[in-house]
Amino acid sequence: MDKVTRTRRVTLGLGVIFTKRQSLAVVYLHYVVKAEKKGRTQEKIEECIRWLTGYTKAGLAKRIEKRTSFRDFYEKAPKFNPNASLIKDIVCGRVEDIEDSLMQKIRWLDKLAKGKKTEKILRSVE
Repeated sequence: MDKVTRTRRVTLGLGVIFTKRQSLAVVYLHYVVKAEKKGRTQEKIEECIRWLTGYTKAGLAKRIEKRTSFRDFYEKAPKFNPNASLIKDIVCGRVEDIEDSLMQKIRWLDKLAKGKKTEKILRSVE
């Protein structure tokens, strides 16, 4: 792993998100780049974010434009999807076992941005 890759991993780490109040705009761009590398679109990422948080398309765009902190973005989310707790996987630990609710929400979004087909991730009650 080269120095640039290591630096990116550290920069996107938990400490930056929590202590420096990383802006949603920066993290959002990383999600889009990650998705596009895996053949997904920006629209699919936005769909996942809106599914999880309850933001409208305009509401999400406003938060990105205003460079809202990641913490405020989650704390002021209109309505978290009740099916978010169905997201199971290992993203820096088992997401279902994370005790800090904000960190769990962040990891849910990480999972949604991971690159699997949207239909397999956006679960609904059957």
